[in-house]
Amino acid sequence: MRHLLVGCGPAAVVAAETLRTLDPDAQICMVGDEPEPPYSRMALPYLLRREIEESGTHLRKRQDHFAERGIEVVQARVERVEDSEVQLTGGERQPYDRLLISTGATPLTPPIDGIEHPRVTRCWTLADARQIAEHLRPGAEVVLIGAGFIGCIVLEALAKAEAKLTVIESGPRMVPRMLDQTCGELLQHWCEQRGVTVLTERQVRAIEPDGERVRVTIEGHEAVPAELVIVATGVRPNGQFLESAGIELGEDGAVRVDDYLQSSQINVFAAGDVASGRDFSTGEYTTQAIQPTAVEHARVAAHNMHRAKSLRHRGSLSMNVLDTLGLVSTSYGRWQGVDGGDAATLVDRDGFRYLNLQFEADRLVGANSLGLTQHIGVLRGLIGGHVHLGGWAARLRENPLQLMEAYLACAQMGGGRQHPTWQSPSN
Repeated sequence: MRHLLVGCGPAAVVAAETLRTLDPDAQICMVGDEPEPPYSRMALPYLLRREIEESGTHLRKRQDHFAERGIEVVQARVERVEDSEVQLTGGERQPYDRLLISTGATPLTPPIDGIEHPRVTRCWTLADARQIAEHLRPGAEVVLIGAGFIGCIVLEALAKAEAKLTVIESGPRMVPRMLDQTCGELLQHWCEQRGVTVLTERQVRAIEPDGERVRVTIEGHEAVPAELVIVATGVRPNGQFLESAGIELGEDGAVRVDDYLQSSQINVFAAGDVASGRDFSTGEYTTQAIQPTAVEHARVAAHNMHRAKSLRHRGSLSMNVLDTLGLVSTSYGRWQGVDGGDAATLVDRDGFRYLNLQFEADRLVGANSLGLTQHIGVLRGLIGGHVHLGGWAARLRENPLQLMEAYLACAQMGGGRQHPTWQSPSN
């Protein structure tokens, strides 16, 4: 059996290692289009803060890790997929019996005049990080466009490097796809108290040359000078190269997969940011551009590549944990609430603490929190476990801080189990 994995990120690496464990004799090959060893994009901010060397971004630390396991790594770009082969740049063809699409996502380029200026970059690849590091120093004037999840991770690295930082977000608050209005506003105030200028509900109109620097023109605000502009305005699943392969794609370019991470072609699977997989909370098929989901997908896909329909994916719980300059914010499940549900909220603005719980009948289905790290595991357990709280639901509505007591009480009654994200058909 020959397994070919397109991509060299966390999903591909975990899938390749899982396949090797399942089948010691299989041929396994990963194809990636970057010149570096497989690495984690999530480690790039630590590189910018000089907390790690480039080798610290590598997903596996030993240079011979993949060779020792008989996993071939090919550095090339896949042009197309057809007839149980992938065609690489330069004309080389790689055959496969089973194919995993784990190509991740591509950063979106907003329609801004001057966006291609050399002083404008992203923080998506090691090459990007090197470019940022060239200009990053205490007092360097930096504009960050986008205050979403990725933007806030970059924000922390820039702020800790003591850059003079201006953040521009088109949404009504910071991290609008993760935090509600109150939580996002508190996070903004936290950043502003630490010297970061944050402009929400603002559009960048143009980036104009200004000698060796640029000027960022902003709707309804004075222009901001910058030595460097970093764009973090979202991503798009990187599945466009499959359009001619007859593989079903969603409107966003993600590969549509079933509960076994199988695409519309029986020998082609997908995992990670490029896969439209089942959401645990809603049952719908969506893309979740977070590393825990990529790893879950990879393990399930590998089992089913090895033996058809051997492991069923039960859906990934949307869970984001973000540390921004020492303030941890989280979102879980259906944090925006559900029709017919209700909520309980605690706000301590001076202490930068916030907790919002979303209920459907006697179940907790979503949450936002800020500055309350002790509840991270409990929230995941209650939401991911589909726990019926019974009388504890009413108590939590009165005092949301009783989460631990509710979890322990329901666990003792047998209701506090963790919901599996996958299972074999026999379970």
